[in-house]
Formats: sequence, structure tokens, C-alpha cells
Amino acid sequence: MNTPTITVIGSINIDLVTVFCQMPEQGETVMGERFQTNPGGKGANQAVAAARLGANVQMIGRVGDDQHGQDMIQSLEKERVSTKMIGKVPNINTGTANILISDRDNRIIIVPGANYEVTPEYVKQFEQEMKSSDLVLVQFEIPDETILYCLDFCHEHNIPIIVNPAPAKQLPAAYWPKATYITPNESEAKQLFHGEENLDGKLIITQGEKGVSYHRDHQKVTVPAHTVNPVDTTGAGDTFNGALAVAISENMDLEDAITFANAASALSIQKFGAQDGMPTRTELTTFMKVSMKVSDTTRNNSKNVE
Repeated sequence: MNTPTITVIGSINIDLVTVFCQMPEQGETVMGERFQTNPGGKGANQAVAAARLGANVQMIGRVGDDQHGQDMIQSLEKERVSTKMIGKVPNINTGTANILISDRDNRIIIVPGANYEVTPEYVKQFEQEMKSSDLVLVQFEIPDETILYCLDFCHEHNIPIIVNPAPAKQLPAAYWPKATYITPNESEAKQLFHGEENLDGKLIITQGEKGVSYHRDHQKVTVPAHTVNPVDTTGAGDTFNGALAVAISENMDLEDAITFANAASALSIQKFGAQDGMPTRTELTTFMKVSMKVSDTTRNNSKNVE
């Protein structure tokens, strides 16, 4: 099987992560437990997730002409993500994400910075690279007009495109059908689709510990989540999207692709940091084999009890 080429068009951030026990009330000061900086941004995270699972990944994005920007480019290069299409913007900061982690959950504040310079005009420079892709993956931390341009371009040239509508922003209704797959979480789906959960079989809704739902032949199908002990849920959705992009590019059928991405996401939340927990292909294959054995044992025990 040929190694697929995935083009990720999206955000690159420096993550400023604070871990603490209790969320402060307004005007209150609490003591934190830990602080660290990590590479992040939904685009960069999804690029890393796909690269670790064996895809050829090229990223289109922008960073500030600052130390954070240089650090983020070097971090992506270490993950074997092509950075040739990442440009530096003078006098604008690299995107930042302030991530607050408490009680095994997170709250995030994004300052886009150079990510909002990923304009349609910038992306148009790389149309040939997009045409050579097996799949394009976009998120909503870049300008709306860029997302619309990508959907038009991929639709015109029959390039599969996964749209991760995070953070949730409404697009003109005519644009959603141009996506191959749309991957909101449960909250984003409620904001954007108002119960229209079929959308021609394109909508894949991640639901945390409840698993992932989609529609097949107008019937709702739920792929269950893996039971694990979460350490940090930051990046779980990005891992899912990167893994789904790899699976779809490898021509897995949809349920197998979701199962593959679900398992990658379960692995990712067992370590601290958005990218640190993202699995390699070997780690994911091993995890899935063990999970299948556990499921088979559980089913057999259930049959014995009956």
C-alpha cells in the first residue's frame, strides 16, 4: 500500500498549560500545581497525529517571526511534518493557547495571532501541492474565507476533505455538503446542525466517553469509546481527526476508520499534553489488538453466564 499524502491547513500555536486543583471564582487566586509550554494548535496537532501514524504530512500555516514560531517549526520538523509551506509573519505573534486543566478536564483561550494570516491568497500559492494530496484536513482556527476557499477547491478537484468545525462557527448552508466528512464534537454539533445528524452520511460526531456516532443508511450507528483512565483530554479530538484522515486515506471503510481513530484518541488522553500522548502506528496497533482480546473475552464470559 502506498503511503498517503495528507495536507493539513490550519493553526499553529504555542500552548501555555496550567494544571491546578480548583477553578477560581471571579476575583479569587488559587495555587497551581504545574505549568509548561507545549507545541499546539489544532492544525499542528492533527498534522502530528497523522504523521505519527505513518502518513506523509505537509502543513500550510503561518507563525510569527518570533522565537515561538521558530520553535513550533522545529517541533513539526522533528515529527516529520513538511514545513515548506509554513510562512513567518513579521510584527505579529505566533498563535497562543492558554490551557487550564482542572479535575481531568480543560478550558482553553485562543489568541490567533499569525493564524489569521492563513488567508485564501496565501493558500492559493500551494494549489499544486493540494492537488497532489490524497486528503485535505482543515479546522476553524483560521479565517472563515479560507475554509470556504478550501471547500470550493477540493470540491472542484475531487479531493477528499475533512472539516473539523472547531471552534464552532456556522458556514453558509451550501458549503457543508462540499465536505467529505465533518467531525464536530457533541457540543459543536448541537450549535451547528440542530439535530440534522445525517447530512448525507457526512457527519461524524465525537462524544467523549460515549463514543462516536454517525449515520449509515439513515440509521444512527455508535462506535463505543475505549475505557481508559484519562490524564489530560487536551488534544483528544485532534488525535481523532488526524487518525481519521490517515484511515480514510488508506481506504478503510467508515466504521473501521472511526474505530481506528477512536482507539488513537483513547491512547492520547493517557499522557499529559496535546501532542505528547499521540500514538505511533505500532503503539496503536498493539493497543487495538489488546482491546479486541479483552472484548472477545468479555463476550465469551457473557455467553458462559447465559
